Amino acid sequence: MSVESQTVSLGEFEFQCGETIADLELAYETYGEFEGDNAVLVCHALTGSAHVASRGRFEEGDQAYAWWDDIVGPGKAIDTKEYFVVCVNVPGSCYGSSGPSSENPETGEPYGPDFPPVTVADWTEAQRRLLDELGIPALYAVVGGSVGGMNVLEWAKRHPDHVEKIVPIAAAPRLDPQCLALDGIARRAITTDEHWNGGDYYGDGEHPDEGLALARQLGHVMYFSKSSMERRFGRRAATREAERAFPTDPAGRFFPYRDVESYLDYNASKFVERFDANSYLYLTRAMDNYDLSSGFEGDADALAAFDGTALVMSFTGDWHFTTQQSEALADALRETDTGVAHHVVDSDYGHDAFLVEPDSVGPPLADFLDEGLDGNAISDTQESAEEPSDFAPVHNSLFSR
Repeated sequence: MSVESQTVSLGEFEFQCGETIADLELAYETYGEFEGDNAVLVCHALTGSAHVASRGRFEEGDQAYAWWDDIVGPGKAIDTKEYFVVCVNVPGSCYGSSGPSSENPETGEPYGPDFPPVTVADWTEAQRRLLDELGIPALYAVVGGSVGGMNVLEWAKRHPDHVEKIVPIAAAPRLDPQCLALDGIARRAITTDEHWNGGDYYGDGEHPDEGLALARQLGHVMYFSKSSMERRFGRRAATREAERAFPTDPAGRFFPYRDVESYLDYNASKFVERFDANSYLYLTRAMDNYDLSSGFEGDADALAAFDGTALVMSFTGDWHFTTQQSEALADALRETDTGVAHHVVDSDYGHDAFLVEPDSVGPPLADFLDEGLDGNAISDTQESAEEPSDFAPVHNSLFSR
């Protein structure tokens, strides 16, 4: 598989908020060979990177590297022998694209809180600018999970003539109030950390690691379902070797340090080594702010100009972006006479199922990309995970106009 990892300078860029930076840099990777009509854009989730596949190139095993290696590659669902795959690190992140931690060329210092607020629309326009730079006028498909799925929807809204197929996975047109509340608490954990310093914490001083760790722990809880946490952790105490990552009150020493706490502490400590607190603030606000219907009378109106086909995929155990929200999205697409499939995966894993259950995600995705409405549609069945939940998914015809 041919893989290229590069950073491109796009010059001056105006964000949706009206602010500009003199030079927007985007880190991106491409896989396969471009043949004029086979480009597939993969949009990463909140803390992902452009490194969507080719795991063997990296020693690190965290999710920022080759985070969808089971889906993207030769002979896989997004087959790089057939498609030219592009993945772009979004503006505001900290994996090579311009963001709060990158250098402001006008000052020689990190942008910090002076970096403009970013939106999902900004991500989409930056991706369009990059594709222009690469000589790709249109996309065969745009695929993405979680907030990456919102990015997919924005492509259908803003550039309906530039994409044939869209695949939003474990996504929705907007976040519900419960998720907005939890994201708000996560940001407060960062901004109340004594080392946040209004966002100016770069240099040799302390970073707001404890605040970012707490924010990430909230995120982890949102990505699991109740049943998956029960199965994985139960109420077990952590092993003797486990050390508490956060201080506890004196009375707390009497009670067990639980396995679930140890898991969250360990993963949070690894996360703060690779991610920037300001980027977490910026990207969660972009996700929280997103509303597909913004500027339109509703979701269907926002998608009315899109004349391609769509595969919507959801997971029954996902309470971050629910199956009901995905069905509402599919209904909005049906209102526009768009060919749409809503594929419901019976899984109790939770939101991250789209990352960790490739056997459920890959086959319907591959079928849709390979044939879609022009060939044999994927079967009108519900995909089953190893341990299905008791949730009864909505029933609908997988392909309808």
